[in-house]
Amino acid sequence: MKLSKQVITKVERIHHKGKLYNLTTSSGNMIVNGVLCRNSGGLGTPAHERVIAGMIHKAHMGVLFIDEIATLEPATQQELLTALQEGRYPITGQSERSAGAMVRTEPVPCNFILVAAGNVETVTRMHPALRSRIRGYGYEVYMRNTIEDTPANRMKIAQFVAQEITKDKKIPHFSSDAVNEIITEAKRRANRKGHLSLLLRDLGGLVRAAGDLALEKGASVVERQHVLDAKKIARSLEQQIADKLIEQRKEYEVIVTEGRHVGRVNGLAVLGGGATYSGIILPIEAEVVPGGEAREIIATGKLGAIAKEAVKNVSAIIKKYFGEDIKKKYDIYVQFLQTYEGVEGDSASIAVATAIISALKGIPVKQEYAMTGSLSVRGEVLPVGGVSAKVEAAIETGIKKVIVPKSNVKDIILDKASAAKISIIPVESIIEVLKEALDWKGREAILKKIASA
Repeated sequence: MKLSKQVITKVERIHHKGKLYNLTTSSGNMIVNGVLCRNSGGLGTPAHERVIAGMIHKAHMGVLFIDEIATLEPATQQELLTALQEGRYPITGQSERSAGAMVRTEPVPCNFILVAAGNVETVTRMHPALRSRIRGYGYEVYMRNTIEDTPANRMKIAQFVAQEITKDKKIPHFSSDAVNEIITEAKRRANRKGHLSLLLRDLGGLVRAAGDLALEKGASVVERQHVLDAKKIARSLEQQIADKLIEQRKEYEVIVTEGRHVGRVNGLAVLGGGATYSGIILPIEAEVVPGGEAREIIATGKLGAIAKEAVKNVSAIIKKYFGEDIKKKYDIYVQFLQTYEGVEGDSASIAVATAIISALKGIPVKQEYAMTGSLSVRGEVLPVGGVSAKVEAAIETGIKKVIVPKSNVKDIILDKASAAKISIIPVESIIEVLKEALDWKGREAILKKIASA
């Protein structure tokens, strides 16, 4: 494009003084050090021709952070890949005030460091070529959601509480007892012995809820009781659902916490995950009948694949301790009562085994017990998740004793009032479970046979 003599003269005169300036023409084009560039975005540029740099260009020679990267459209991920590889990419776009015309420039430098975040399940669904470049030229880091429970890290949780108070600007300061209760909650939500939760957004919600309660009651300082009360009202959706399920099942006697019943066990399960674990009572019933030609184990109650496999594995335990191949003699029916929310995982394995053995031998189960634990084919009781939430559900339901894997005992975080309401029985094998949960009166010979096996 030919420049007007007047403009050229002005550029030369400014340059002659030892200074370089960029000038915008009336059409919106820009003269940069004597070179005419189109689509500068000047005041005179029509809306549909204006060029506005995107984030990848603004991040040139810096860092570009993208959260939930897997939610980007595949085409956008492909464009991002091209920008990463080439270090240049055209500025493209469409003004909201235009009639639909699209602007596209020549490739513009965009040499940046990409930092992306996402959940594990979403990252695995990223554009394979983009993820390959990330792995090939950078790092994939799995972020921890807990830290060790040390005095230094407890102080960090206390510092976090102070930061939340400062950020809120309305809630009062916390007493030392209130801060210690937040730290205790961080231990409980870690769901891992000797650790504190790093899910600080959830803890922050509890801090603000406790502060609001203190304000409502006219307190000048947030006390421990405010935190305890906040835990009751600031419940997760999963916890509210769990509480409602427990209430309904108790009302209609789906959950039984007294007496003796053959083939009926109070299992324990959780809704949600991580810090949102919420415990529920999972009543399980079993029936064993002589089998037809196609003998099988039938499990109902909206079970997932892992839960179904756990039910099948019980046959190996029965064969080991009783010498019977139940799959050749019986049809076994296992029902997870009213599990509309579904069941996944194998944490109900010991409950299933206890229910089947009770039904097979006609030995009653003590209904004041509830239990959780994974079961190996050798009869070992293995650790499970969400134990604190499960024990809390048992307390809420009126259960007097709860059987848990011995390796999970240190994971259980309860306040003194709750701990006084229940007896926790740690076990390492299915034999210990059966000895504790079944009523062996008049059936001691069977128990002796199991023990000898």
